[in-house]
Amino acid sequence: MDFVFKTTSAGLFIATSVAFTLAGRRDDQASINILKTHILPKLLDITCGSQIIHDQRRKIVPLAKGEVLELGIGTGLNLPHYIPGRVTKIVGVDPADHFWNSKKSQQRRLHSDIPIERIELSGENIPLPSQSFDSVVVTYTLCTIPDATKALQEAKRLLRPGGKIYFLEHGKAPDEATAKWQRRVEPISKFLGGCCPGKDILSLFEEAGLQIEEIQQECVPMGPKLWSYNYWGVASVET
Repeated sequence: MDFVFKTTSAGLFIATSVAFTLAGRRDDQASINILKTHILPKLLDITCGSQIIHDQRRKIVPLAKGEVLELGIGTGLNLPHYIPGRVTKIVGVDPADHFWNSKKSQQRRLHSDIPIERIELSGENIPLPSQSFDSVVVTYTLCTIPDATKALQEAKRLLRPGGKIYFLEHGKAPDEATAKWQRRVEPISKFLGGCCPGKDILSLFEEAGLQIEEIQQECVPMGPKLWSYNYWGVASVET
């Protein structure tokens, strides 16, 4: 079971089935509410909060500085990795109340020494003035944003001169055999949890007019291969 729960989409499939079972019928709206408000926040904390994934977060999140915009703050899994003093403020963007209001999220914010705010939106249109932030952090989020390129363009607009985007994502595998299966499972994965496992991460940054300054990529042993190819690095506005 531990192996299964290290995989977000596989875990989401199980969570969906449990929610429907608890509701007693597969077309009951109550099942969706159970899934969203009670099961998903706990499940994502398990799947996205494993030791392996925290080790990945430590490679990127501590690099952020100044006033930070975090795309997809979720339940706050990145919060313990920000460095107080180096980071002066965090504004998280996330449309999901059930993540923000979860017990784990509240605990993480309570234990943080950094002021934290939230904007209840997806990320494609953020109602803030241009050049508002020194850093943007985005981790395991672009896979779920409907228009990820537009979200990155917003991040670009909101960066101050010299600002950086620190990213950690999973996406398209380099070998065609795995990439083909990622495309095959995408409709199911997207339906269950909104995750598109085969997004071309580097192309998204290029399409948004961002320049990759540093990049590492590797298949990280955090679950089945289709969801395990990671990209992490630093991007900035093209000059």
